[in-house]
Amino acid sequence: VQLQASGGGLVEAGGSLRLSCAASGSIFSIDVNAWYRQIPGKTREQVAQVTSGGATNYANSVKGRFTIDRDNDGRSVYLQMDNLSPEDTANYYCKIIARLTPSSRITEHWGQGTLVTVSS
Repeated sequence: VQLQASGGGLVEAGGSLRLSCAASGSIFSIDVNAWYRQIPGKTREQVAQVTSGGATNYANSVKGRFTIDRDNDGRSVYLQMDNLSPEDTANYYCKIIARLTPSSRITEHWGQGTLVTVSS
């Protein structure tokens, strides 16, 4: 299983970016898609998640500004980030919680980070 994140870059405060994450490989089902972010030297924090049923959850710091959505099977997930501020500068990582076969246990899989830099 591989997760490829993309869409990071440099943006001015108040601007927008849309991150994408594509999962490939043999996956039976994806129960949860999530985005995390990490500032060097700090703990990785969950930004947003969406379940296969469509339920979403956001960190308080991004509520009303970020929107997570996924395609039907969860192999693609997106994070629309609006009204960005310098405090959003971080490496952003995608994660899936998935079952690789019908009988396998649920496992977590991470993508590589994509850097988001917001200038003031």
